[in-house]
Amino acid sequence: MMGDGYAVAPEEGLVYAPISGVISSVFPTKHAIGITSAAGLEVLVHMGLDTVEMDGEPFETKIAAEDEVQAGDVLSQVDIAAIKASNRDPAVVVVFTNMEKVKAFDAIKAGPVAHGDQVTILTYAD
Repeated sequence: MMGDGYAVAPEEGLVYAPISGVISSVFPTKHAIGITSAAGLEVLVHMGLDTVEMDGEPFETKIAAEDEVQAGDVLSQVDIAAIKASNRDPAVVVVFTNMEKVKAFDAIKAGPVAHGDQVTILTYAD
């Protein structure tokens, strides 16, 4: 994966949109979703490590390409137990893939987080 970002160790199976924007892609294996913000920031939400090999089994996508989403909307429901049972890590990784749009990226919260918590401050480049 390319770009800066952060990871969340999920305790529940819902994955939420980290930003508002348009769904630019839903990978055929449902393990990754792209979102493009109104300012052109491209964000990749990658669910689990090495989960592409699971061929979509633990994922129930709640959106489709070209849907508009708001930060906090549900993107997918993930069977965390199935991912763990396959000896994979269920971490949800959020990556900003076009960092030229970003002037500064600062993590402001580490450790346990809840839905709706702000975990980063991102300043757009001029």
